[in-house]
Amino acid sequence: MRSSIKILTFFLLLSSYSSFLTGQGEIDEQRRILLRDERTFGVALNSNGFGGDYKYARRINAKNHIIYQVEFMSLKHPKEIKITNNIYSNKSFVFGKQNNFFVLKGQYGKQTEIYRKNDAGGISIRYNYSIGPTLGILKPIYYEVLYTTGIAWEYYSKIEKFSTSTHQSDIYGRASFFKGFDELSLVPGISTKAGFTFEYSRIDEAIHSIEIGIGMDLYPKEIPIMAIENNNFFFLNLYAGYRFGKVVDISEAARAQTWKEKQNKRKTSRKIIKEQKEASKLDDTY
Repeated sequence: MRSSIKILTFFLLLSSYSSFLTGQGEIDEQRRILLRDERTFGVALNSNGFGGDYKYARRINAKNHIIYQVEFMSLKHPKEIKITNNIYSNKSFVFGKQNNFFVLKGQYGKQTEIYRKNDAGGISIRYNYSIGPTLGILKPIYYEVLYTTGIAWEYYSKIEKFSTSTHQSDIYGRASFFKGFDELSLVPGISTKAGFTFEYSRIDEAIHSIEIGIGMDLYPKEIPIMAIENNNFFFLNLYAGYRFGKVVDISEAARAQTWKEKQNKRKTSRKIIKEQKEASKLDDTY
């Protein structure tokens, strides 16, 4: 719940920032790419995890793109709380957690531009939605557990999985993250998401944007993340993230250009942006 509130707060701040950007327009003298695909990478924080993705957006027309996306993320149980056994150590762990849960998604969808930026200081607003198969990956978690030798204050440790019957106050800490990779299990599912993207790059060939939205994952059975809490087969989350990448010019003229010619075009675009910034500073001074 706290993560959801943080993301909603972030969205409200973003909305205010977007309005500010839209009002800060500057004349844009860059050569614009009209026939454009997009290649972007993204990192996102959601209400029950975090992750990253790669997205390719293929042009349909001036406002619409078909999107192909691959995403990898980590999902947490909403009742996870990190603690430490202060009697024996200061190593933190989530009491009662059985498995790490990772998700690999492949999604197909559509992106539509609803507001286009017309100047160097503007912002483009788009909405997108997608759906596709999901592969859930469960990795067992091991703990370092203390046992007494029978002599006062003398202990030895074992590496074990969590047990509700024996592990109450004798967990020293979490074992190595890599322990359990030979016991992975897979759970297929389906996922969908929808959101808005606020693209604010000052260079037409580059993409820098903030993305917010809501996602849903569905599996045929409960995912055993925790041993002492009810587990779910359905995950609903809010997310906020940052995207970066580039525009791909798919015109015939661009395809005929050499690598050196493309580099010179990028340098020219950066030079124009720099000159615009310097001119804006001079105007503010006077």
